[in-house]
Amino acid sequence: MTAFLIILIAALLAVSIWQISKIVKLGKAPDPDTDQSEVANDNDNKRNGQGMLIFVIAMYIMMIACFIGYQDYFLPDAGSEHGVEYDNLLLLTTVVIMIVQFLTQALLHWFSYKYHGKKGQRALFYADNDRLEFIWTAIPVVVLAGLILWGLFSWNDIMDANTDDDPLIVEVYAYQFGWRVRYSGADNTLGDANVRFIEGTNLVGIDPTDADGMDDALAQELHLPVNRPVLFKFRSQDVLHSAYMPHFRAQMNVVPGMVTQFKFTPTVTSEDYRSTEFMTEKVRKINEIRRQKSKELLAAGDVGLDPYEFEYYLLCNKICGKSHYNMQAKIVVETEEEFNEWLAAQETFDQTLAKAEN
Repeated sequence: MTAFLIILIAALLAVSIWQISKIVKLGKAPDPDTDQSEVANDNDNKRNGQGMLIFVIAMYIMMIACFIGYQDYFLPDAGSEHGVEYDNLLLLTTVVIMIVQFLTQALLHWFSYKYHGKKGQRALFYADNDRLEFIWTAIPVVVLAGLILWGLFSWNDIMDANTDDDPLIVEVYAYQFGWRVRYSGADNTLGDANVRFIEGTNLVGIDPTDADGMDDALAQELHLPVNRPVLFKFRSQDVLHSAYMPHFRAQMNVVPGMVTQFKFTPTVTSEDYRSTEFMTEKVRKINEIRRQKSKELLAAGDVGLDPYEFEYYLLCNKICGKSHYNMQAKIVVETEEEFNEWLAAQETFDQTLAKAEN
């Protein structure tokens, strides 16, 4: 400990001496014509201007390279009705931001180069310019107001919970670390539920005294009929989760103690989405990577990887615990006939209760 204190005091003393020398140096009259001067001269200003110009050119080259190099990571076309409008809004917002960013950054760096400081040259000063201030205030106000209003209408569409269009009502139940799906049965009405009723085979806490819940069906996969509105209701058993369906451009926090919801209409079946040109090429690339990885695993005596096949997925977009990465559920979008056939094969809550009693 004594040696450590001695080393620390010596280091502090060295720093103090260095700082004192800097203060003494700053107290001397500067010579602007020498390279050692603390005051920037014409050469310094010119180099800084050139550096600004080189930086903005390199930034745009890197940005364009990233757009091209990482295009495989972009989401493909949306598989929901509102997703098309969502993508259009996102595209327009991105284009507006990129245009403004390009103009402002290009001008900023170009002016830094073109009008770098020179001895004897004075900058032109404007005390104020009402016309310029009006232009650069009014244009952003109008553009942002338009984008916000468009986004508000889009948000209201997906948050609209009315049942005039006869939506399929589905509950998505989150827990550490998985999802359970409850279908509302023939009456299209979910029975009451509460975590206090969770016991034995009652995995999502359906109220056994509520007749509306007797025909509810529980499943691990999320099946949806194409071109029919679906009203999702979300509940959480434990912590904050987030239901994320990227291909449908939908996400909602799943909060313990309350029900959150949104509604959308899936427009592309899983089979049709799987056969699109974008997804076919993406799956091919993924499987090529998996084949190479399997060779390494097999050479090391491990089991190889299975071929990848595209499926829609429900993911958790909140870091909800150590097994968060595994919190996903398969989504199958199919025709109305296929959906009805699948739903009819699911066990209802009253059948589950009868089986438990026997």
